[in-house]
Amino acid sequence: LAPTADDDDADRWDAGGRDSKEETKSSWYLFLLTLTAGGLQISWSVEMSNVSPYLLSLGLSKSLLALVWIAGPLSGTLVQPYVGIKSDNCRIRWGRRRPFIVGGAAATIVCLMCLAWAREIVGGFLSIFGVDTSSTGVATAVIAFAVVFVYVLDFAINVIQAGIRAYVVDCAPTHQQEAANAWVIRSSGVGNIIGFLSGYVNLPQLFPFLGNTQFKVLCAIACIVLAVTVAISCSTVHERDPRLDGGKQGDQPLGVIAFFKSLYRSVRRLPDQIKRVCIVQLAAWIGWFPFLFYITTYIGEIYAEPYFAANPNMSKEEIDRIWEEATRVGTLGLLIFAITTFIASVFLPFVIAPTFKVPIVEAATTLEPALAPATNLTGGHALTATEGSSGDSSSHSAAGSSTQHPPSKHRRHGPHRRRGVQAWLDRQLSKLQIPGLTLRRAWLLSHFVFAVCMFLTFFTHTPASATALVAVVGIPWALTNWAPFALIASDVSKRDAIRRGLVRAPRSRDGALLAAGEDDGADGAADQAGVVLGIHNVAIAAPQVVATLLSSAIFRALQKPRGEPGDDSVAWVLRLGGVCALGAAWLARRVHEE
Repeated sequence: LAPTADDDDADRWDAGGRDSKEETKSSWYLFLLTLTAGGLQISWSVEMSNVSPYLLSLGLSKSLLALVWIAGPLSGTLVQPYVGIKSDNCRIRWGRRRPFIVGGAAATIVCLMCLAWAREIVGGFLSIFGVDTSSTGVATAVIAFAVVFVYVLDFAINVIQAGIRAYVVDCAPTHQQEAANAWVIRSSGVGNIIGFLSGYVNLPQLFPFLGNTQFKVLCAIACIVLAVTVAISCSTVHERDPRLDGGKQGDQPLGVIAFFKSLYRSVRRLPDQIKRVCIVQLAAWIGWFPFLFYITTYIGEIYAEPYFAANPNMSKEEIDRIWEEATRVGTLGLLIFAITTFIASVFLPFVIAPTFKVPIVEAATTLEPALAPATNLTGGHALTATEGSSGDSSSHSAAGSSTQHPPSKHRRHGPHRRRGVQAWLDRQLSKLQIPGLTLRRAWLLSHFVFAVCMFLTFFTHTPASATALVAVVGIPWALTNWAPFALIASDVSKRDAIRRGLVRAPRSRDGALLAAGEDDGADGAADQAGVVLGIHNVAIAAPQVVATLLSSAIFRALQKPRGEPGDDSVAWVLRLGGVCALGAAWLARRVHEE
């Protein structure tokens, strides 16, 4: 949009107000768009909370278990950028993202069922050749089969996750990217709570037809929910037809060398705002990863400490019983953490002022149709609000066509007019907004809150206080899952909207190049949703490897034998995370304020 006279920042533009022709979507639309995130989160919570005990029950050692969990950061670093690049270049009528969402969901369902029934599948197959199913060789084969499918499961989850995030960016208008990403966190929060609550219910007794163990029933339920949510979301929310965007789908497969070359070029050509967000994530996730993986152990250690101090010579069986109860206490803390995160994800969007204004459609006159097409700086025809709005591809009649509507008093305010209860509700909710509290500032403050909570571990000595501390951390965690994605999505969406003539370009060289389609991202390699979100996921996954190495070093130096009192090694790992959070807060100061 054209800056005002008192705007000193020539690079700033506003994806809202009178110069935006993007259609505002309803809350129901955003709910359907992000519904799949809830189904995916249930599958993810089943893996996170149940796969480790399941693999140990198969006979896998703890030392090898650590190698299994490298699959998460590894797949996040490699799979999401690859899927992002491939989906950006996808040119089929079903859309760019939905084929990957459906394919990733199908692979996730297959992996979960193969994991749950690993013993039966491997034993049944080998029994065909007369192999004794109780032999050591069969047990080893079962472990190998399960480990392979854990890796494939992580890769499949990253495929669907990459598709969902890019799907939201493509289908939600620029001024609603923050709201859409808030709905992602809400859906994920509900899925998280359902996943954790399921662990407290005797599922085989309720659903014996789904399996005879808790893990089998959990996997079956997760598969059903994922299939239903993907079907609903992909059938009700349609993407813009990618064939209208120009460009050709690559005929040659993207090889390993070509992939890394393309990824390197994309990283170098990332827009400045997105680069700054990714740099913040590099520091922030060194702190978040240990918290997410070890917080249950931390609460459990606080619970078990008095028992070990009172009787330091417990037998192995007694120690196991204490730790079993301690794990339940820690899991309860994790459930409360999930509930707090969900509550924060519901209320924070009402408190934080939105970055972009809702577009205003001028009253129609006999000389100017209400939805008159815009013209971009190159003289080409831009899509109308109906054609160009992200979402239903059926709104396209043909490339370059437009529909002009006759003036009517009933169309005076266009599709964005709000009346009655909805208008009153919007006015009341706007009163909750804290002046000056933008999403960028809230994200910066969340790093400080997380750091303070980690340093408070010096003064936390009871399970109740530790659980309360974890509950508070749910607030910065909600912002961590919302703010960076929303900031990146808004930047990607508005750049795409400028290219398509839906938002007027800023008075800057970058703005002029965007409007003319001559910027670095015009070839679909630099700032498309898929590759950008893939690179952002690398900024999340790579620090997890660093955090794992640092945590291992601390454990090696401070960890005491199991059952011995005075072990505070996990607390020191969390405090290291607090230091990294302070670094992230300092780096977040450099993120632009829209």
